[in-house]
Amino acid sequence: MNEDKTQSPEDAAVAEELKGVPEEMLDKQGENEELAKLREELEVAKQDVLYARAETQNVRRRMEKDVADTRAYAATGFARDILSVADNLARALTAIPAELREDEKLKSLVAGIEATSREIDKVFASHGISRIAAMGLPLDPNQHQAMLEVPSADAEPGTVVQELQAGYMIKDRLLRPAMVAVAKKAD
Repeated sequence: MNEDKTQSPEDAAVAEELKGVPEEMLDKQGENEELAKLREELEVAKQDVLYARAETQNVRRRMEKDVADTRAYAATGFARDILSVADNLARALTAIPAELREDEKLKSLVAGIEATSREIDKVFASHGISRIAAMGLPLDPNQHQAMLEVPSADAEPGTVVQELQAGYMIKDRLLRPAMVAVAKKAD
């Protein structure tokens, strides 16, 4: 095979690969067509590999996000169930009159209920569970559920004037909306 000094690098590479192949086995016209076909197939294969790599990377990213979300929000169901316990403790503390709090016979009981309430708050905080602020704020439908409207001359219409049940967030997600009463214009 004669080497042409003006060969392109690709042609030189092909010529190098074909060294040692007898001339009669090489069909120049067929070689060019087959070479063009093989190059086209190679480009298609390269694109397929790039797409497959990109898809694999996307799947891996989605999986990593799903795993992170699962870890971050794994306690959601349990936290919803425990909210009723926290609500009942708060109700118990609220129901104890001031004079009974000072009674020597009940002081340890009240102290125990208060300690349990603080412990629940501490556990909530360690798991990213926080209470939603409501009182005196404008109604936020993403965090508050308006249960009733109360005529008020003191508060702007649409302002939360009473919290019927505390609302909670777990990290950046709503766990339970705060059930509230909202001010409306006085009649």
